[in-house]
Amino acid sequence: MQAISVQQPWAFAIARGGKAVSNQALPTAYRGPLLIHASLRVDLKACDSPLIQAAGWDPRDPLATIGAIIAMADLDDVCSAAVRDGGCDCGPWAQPAAHHWRLTSVRALPRPIIALGRTDLWQPSTALLTEVQTMLTTASAAINRLP
Repeated sequence: MQAISVQQPWAFAIARGGKAVSNQALPTAYRGPLLIHASLRVDLKACDSPLIQAAGWDPRDPLATIGAIIAMADLDDVCSAAVRDGGCDCGPWAQPAAHHWRLTSVRALPRPIIALGRTDLWQPSTALLTEVQTMLTTASAAINRLP
């Protein structure tokens, strides 16, 4: 499993608001599970964006935190058409001249897990992966016990 650090409020929009594209400067050959880390940097201009507002941006939401793993997704594909001056159908979240990392099966974590991130794609520590897995297993077991 790999991880990617994303500035807030964009990380929140992935976790809560249906943002299925992460705009990146570089493509990747990696496909598979991806932890979404809310970086320590915040894109303050984006907080007032109509897309972010439509995603339900709320700075009081625990998933609006910084410096933490807040979600898990599957990286299914990377579209580089926009970088090659071609058109693509990656939706309103896709920025021109960026590689569009297409995310599916996004699952917000029940609570953020504090962690240091890195630029670009990075390998989470075994301890961090264990903490994420334990949290997801516990949450799933709790849901299955509901009447």
